[in-house]
Amino acid sequence: MTPVQAIIAKELRSYFVSPVVYVVGTVFLLTVGLLAYLYVVFAGAQAIQLMQVQGSAQINLNDLVFRNLFASTRFILLIILPILTMRLFAEERKLRTFEFLLTSPIGINEIVAGKFMSVFLVFLGLLGLTGLVPLVLALFCDFDWYPILTGYLGLVLLGALFLSVGVLASALTENQIVAAFVSIGFLLVLWLLAGLGSLLGDTAIGQAVSYLSFMEHYDHLVRGLIDTKDLVYFFSSLVLMLFLSHRVVDSARWK
Repeated sequence: MTPVQAIIAKELRSYFVSPVVYVVGTVFLLTVGLLAYLYVVFAGAQAIQLMQVQGSAQINLNDLVFRNLFASTRFILLIILPILTMRLFAEERKLRTFEFLLTSPIGINEIVAGKFMSVFLVFLGLLGLTGLVPLVLALFCDFDWYPILTGYLGLVLLGALFLSVGVLASALTENQIVAAFVSIGFLLVLWLLAGLGSLLGDTAIGQAVSYLSFMEHYDHLVRGLIDTKDLVYFFSSLVLMLFLSHRVVDSARWK
């Protein structure tokens, strides 16, 4: 077993013996399921209205259900993912096992990568369960699968970015609640940069500020558009956050 695999196994055991992952997972799945149900009911009401007016109805589930569901899910992830990541390093500091971790034969690269991958696997498991929504709907109606697949790609990349921010926040403090709020606060700033960029207009500064926000990049994927600049944004942001986490953890050696 490699060092990274050892860290992943240790963290996964910690997650599944704790009630946090079960509570967070239940809230996430129930919320996504309820939102999907509401959007389907809304689409059905739209179809009934069209039938009353035109005598026939042809609705676009991709626009009425899935696009709205993906848009709502990003806000849910902004709340729940910092809760999953808040314990990664903060708990080590609080239990005074952080120093033992740093002096172990495992390198800091492996420590950061292992902790990130463990929570990323938990997130992928929860996200995979939401795939039941389009699978069930496919039994009763037809829709375009391509924007749904790109939307899930967007959720994977967005979740990875949110988790990397949470890893960095957890590395900064020994208080798990503080780590969660720092992560949420930073993600909200990134969210609001999209609005600030719109206020600055179609200028070089406005475009640069908008690019720093994940909103536009995620929306492109939800609409079925895969652009290289969006992929570069997510991967470069992920690498930057993990690099900063590495530097924060490494700096603890000299204290």
